[in-house]
Amino acid sequence: MSTPSIPEKLYGIIGHPLAQTLSPLLHNWGFARFGIAAAYMAFPTPPEKLAAFIQAVRTLPVAGLSVTIPHKEAVMPLLDAIAPSAQGARAVNTLVWEEERLVGHNTDVTGFIAPLLKRDGLKSGLVLGAGGAAKAVLAGLLQIGITDITLTNRTLERAETLAAQFGVSAAAWEERTNTHADLVVNTTPMGMKGKAEEESPLPPGFWQPGQVAYDLVYNPRETLFLRQAAKGRAQVIDGLTMFAAQGVAQFKLWTGFDLPMDEALTLLTCPSV
Repeated sequence: MSTPSIPEKLYGIIGHPLAQTLSPLLHNWGFARFGIAAAYMAFPTPPEKLAAFIQAVRTLPVAGLSVTIPHKEAVMPLLDAIAPSAQGARAVNTLVWEEERLVGHNTDVTGFIAPLLKRDGLKSGLVLGAGGAAKAVLAGLLQIGITDITLTNRTLERAETLAAQFGVSAAAWEERTNTHADLVVNTTPMGMKGKAEEESPLPPGFWQPGQVAYDLVYNPRETLFLRQAAKGRAQVIDGLTMFAAQGVAQFKLWTGFDLPMDEALTLLTCPSV
């Protein structure tokens, strides 16, 4: 009987909660596809344990990490350096060892704009939420030339602070339905499986034909936010394309290999395939 091979490198994702993350599926498939002796797993990490976990990473054989809600900003002061991609987005979603330094990168911007690059006529945006994911969205919108942007959050002060950093407008959460925008992006966890699946950050009557609804939540793929938008005859973009694109970029940072996007999307759409 042969002895099972032991992965030479360990990767993973930190966040809270992580019950429904698809990151292990994507990256372990990538390792197998290229014959890389590595494994990727979920490390559920509540906020109060983040600092201790990062300290442990410095002594354990962890080669790289994905970072998700709610740690994309909190992890930054715990690192040795911040790459330009994360400096621009003001948030980190990928940790990479570079010459014995733990460096924070951001692949969310690349992932976010991927499905928008072929769409014309988007001139204004409404961004719901003001966390780490919202920073990547703001950076991405500005990068593709959308400058008429309103940011809203349950805590107005947080929205105003973040809006000022990117030079966009802020609005109170109670006023969000009074803002018309060509593109509306949900960066909150509302609608996420296992957390707030039956919640939406907007009422169903908000939507108008011609608007584009973009939800960063990717599990479930069709959220209540997107279902309501479709009923209002808005176009919808689910979070799976962004998730796949940012994950492919992470894999490239860690391994130097390019995962094919079409195969990655097929995998994530039909996990049993």
